Amino acid sequence: MDFSLNDVQLMLADSIEKFITNNYDFEARQKSSGSTTGYSPDVWKTFAELGWTAVPFSEDDGGFGGGPVDMMVVMERFGRGLVIEPYLANVVLAGGVLKRAANNTQKSDWLAPLIAGELQATLAFVEPQSRYDISNIVTTARQDGDRWHITGNKAYVLNGGTADLLIIPARTAGKPGEHNGVSLFGIAGDVAGLSIRDYETVDGQRAAEVELNDVIVSADKLIGGVNNGYAALQAAIADATLAVSAEAIGIMSVLTEKTIEYCKSRVQFGVPISSFQALQHRMVEMYTACEQSRSLMMWAAMAIESGGPESETAIHALKYQVGKAGTRVGEEAVQLHGGMGVTWDLDVAHYFKRLTAINLMFGNADWHLDRLATVTET
Repeated sequence: MDFSLNDVQLMLADSIEKFITNNYDFEARQKSSGSTTGYSPDVWKTFAELGWTAVPFSEDDGGFGGGPVDMMVVMERFGRGLVIEPYLANVVLAGGVLKRAANNTQKSDWLAPLIAGELQATLAFVEPQSRYDISNIVTTARQDGDRWHITGNKAYVLNGGTADLLIIPARTAGKPGEHNGVSLFGIAGDVAGLSIRDYETVDGQRAAEVELNDVIVSADKLIGGVNNGYAALQAAIADATLAVSAEAIGIMSVLTEKTIEYCKSRVQFGVPISSFQALQHRMVEMYTACEQSRSLMMWAAMAIESGGPESETAIHALKYQVGKAGTRVGEEAVQLHGGMGVTWDLDVAHYFKRLTAINLMFGNADWHLDRLATVTET
């Protein structure tokens, strides 16, 4: 089996690495994080101009026809750069639903400007009671002629405060927890009856709590068929789980490299602390955790791309590994840097915060371990 990247993927990786090195330093990232939008609109425009927002979409939709491996390449480099621009919310989540379920008119109205960097979007799939079960939806949509009335609450909506388009999964039949009866709706961020409370997250990004109080939308805002939205939702979440796992592995790699360099320069008792055998063992364990996680990531990306039966198992195994290994690597990086490892001005602390947030997204390590056991048994 060939694990090497092709020429296009190598060029993609190289372009992102060069941009981050030359145009995306930590100080600029922090300035953008503290802005009202939580990211830089100019940087986002650059992402679109460089074609990164078009990577996972088909050529018919105006994209480059990339797959899970291409997304893995992008997100691992974004992790290394600690990128805060809403690529996950726009391209992976909202774009993931639109490319699978939207009709041609909706793709023209929503997906095309999203790829061009002209539309901010998100997928509001988390609900206060849902934990990690994406089918536990109590938000309801009731049909009234050629209109739909949507009522419910959504939590932790990434990019929710600046989104022009929110994709809302709502229950049009069945009970919470059932896959059938889930429908998807695209609503404008300023529609009547929609209340959005924007806030900063612990990892320097932004999310929102969204309340829908009898929001009325026309029938053409229904994405896909009635009661048939769960498959597209589930596939988009699987893509997003792979994406944040790749981002986490990029972060873990940077933390390992920074920790090794710091230990080489930090002198104690007249010698670099990297000469202490106990610390050498800890740094080797950090490196090993990164490589083990990267191997699982490659397997998961190829399993999803092939569409084989192993894809679900691979995703659960990867997210479990990333959760456990990420916590270990992050804690070691902070501890080996000493007190400065938790200071606001050192990027190590911010990498660790992002790792912590990723562990809780789309299911934590324990949840995925339970799911992995269930899938393996069946």
